[in-house]
Amino acid sequence: MHPAPRALRRAVAAATIALLATAVGCAPQPDDKASGGSSSSAASTCAKGKLATRTSGKLTIATDEPAYEPWFKDDKPANGEGFESAVAYAVAKQLGYDKSAVVWQSVPFNKAFAPGAKTFDFDINQVSVSAERKKAVDFSSGYYDVRQAVIALRGSKAAGATGVADLKKLKLGAQVGTTSLDYITDVVKPSQQPAVYAKNDQAKSALKNGQVDAIVVDLPTAFYITSAEVTDAKIVGQFENQGGTAEQFGLVLDKGSALTSCVTTAVDALRKDGTLAKIEQQWLSDAVDAPVLK
Repeated sequence: MHPAPRALRRAVAAATIALLATAVGCAPQPDDKASGGSSSSAASTCAKGKLATRTSGKLTIATDEPAYEPWFKDDKPANGEGFESAVAYAVAKQLGYDKSAVVWQSVPFNKAFAPGAKTFDFDINQVSVSAERKKAVDFSSGYYDVRQAVIALRGSKAAGATGVADLKKLKLGAQVGTTSLDYITDVVKPSQQPAVYAKNDQAKSALKNGQVDAIVVDLPTAFYITSAEVTDAKIVGQFENQGGTAEQFGLVLDKGSALTSCVTTAVDALRKDGTLAKIEQQWLSDAVDAPVLK
């Protein structure tokens, strides 16, 4: 009468071993970080030319269309000319990707930092770093410190403004989703609802046509507009940075991107070795001081 129980015990033991093996196979395994190998793991994730990019061996960079000067030149982001095109290629080189490995993609400004998965590795498009935007996307460290400026047609009532109070009764305009628009609503707090445009081109047309008294853009763009596009306009002045902290443009990445730390390290290295300053001097040297609106 014993063989049956022994057979049963053997079957049960075999089943138990099989279950244990399955459980071990499905259980979370210790990773390098937990076992003290985090430094080598982190180093491998930023290995030059071998990042976990959208397309293996390629770096996909996005910007808006059209690509405005002085940030880009001739509406051709891939030519390496203009401040942001030059910065993009400098970052790519720092990450181990030469010019032939960079793929450009067109993404509307407001969509770049909207919630949702991204189709690019990073976006460069004068996007200011903010706590609100960080809820939806990652940012690199800042690659440019910027101020916002007011443009008005020469001889207009807006052209004579010397402080923020002088702007309150004016019809102001700016591109949707920009820090420029934030400065109108949060700093100027005008009595009239500001005009909001999908593109800066539309804001410039509104200024020329007298639909708005003044528009707000970042300072380098203001210098380019007044010198090359709306030559009968002038820079009324620039705003002080709010809270004493410089507004900065940052590269935009997918929320939780594995590339964020690598791209930040690259930007920091370019700032430290003077590359960013040289690129700024080359492409934004015209953006000299403008009167400060207080």
